[in-house]
Amino acid sequence: MSLLVTGSIGIDTVQTPFGKSENCLGGSAVYFSMAASLFAPVRFIGVVGSDCPFDLKAVFDQRDVDLTGLEVRETSKTFRWKGSYYNSMDEAITDNVELNVLAEKPPIVPVDYKDSKYVFLANTAPALQIELLEQIHQPVFVAADTMNCWIENKLDDLLRLLKKINCLVLNEAEARILSGKDNLVVAAERILDMGPDVVIIKKGESGSIMCDKNGQIFVLLAYPSAKVTDPTGAGDSFAGGMMGYLAKSRKTDFETMKKAIAYGTVAASYTISDFSLEGIKSVSLDDITSRLEQLKSFTQF
Repeated sequence: MSLLVTGSIGIDTVQTPFGKSENCLGGSAVYFSMAASLFAPVRFIGVVGSDCPFDLKAVFDQRDVDLTGLEVRETSKTFRWKGSYYNSMDEAITDNVELNVLAEKPPIVPVDYKDSKYVFLANTAPALQIELLEQIHQPVFVAADTMNCWIENKLDDLLRLLKKINCLVLNEAEARILSGKDNLVVAAERILDMGPDVVIIKKGESGSIMCDKNGQIFVLLAYPSAKVTDPTGAGDSFAGGMMGYLAKSRKTDFETMKKAIAYGTVAASYTISDFSLEGIKSVSLDDITSRLEQLKSFTQF
């Protein structure tokens, strides 16, 4: 089943207690696609400037990622992000950000992509997310990511978006800001009242919690990784694994969503093991399935 992602492609510089990676490949759409393509073909929409040093065709050479929606703007510069992690590495400190091409008009959805049934709107301005979503004809399931910047500065646009999507994915700090509630279950209930059918709250090394409008709740621990080198892209890999499994299953009931979250959790556990895409790019579906079985054994009693 067709799965579309739209999001950022970035040139990242990341500092963690385990080293530094300068001018490496990053971006929400990139991490998402690397994870999602383990399960289903991905239709990729993104934009870079002429300064982009990465060959995305080569990056995704072994994955089923359609780059028809990749736009290169000759007079623009690629999005850049510089961040640092300290101590538990649960949250990045943004040292510098250059929006560059992301501050411009969004890319156009190719005609062949307009029939996509599963859509992930990776983190960007909610007005742009809405503009892109409106180009898709009758999607079956739409999930979106957001961040505190949009919650605090573009709340009206975000509230409009929430009425148009099925699922919102956000971290615990963002959930508290958006809902005004500290308790995450209460926060999820408040966000559900804003429009989406499902809310998934990521809690870093503490796992995630999912709540839906029927009052169902699912909690899953993170995979207990012994090696955490760089958490950048973990949330996008989580979303990629989740959405990839949903597209493959062609179902979005609560039981399928639970399994999808487990697959997303495992995908994220590979991403955090190294800088940029190094931790997940050579992973196979067999690797993911094997680690999922481990996660099951860790959480059953």
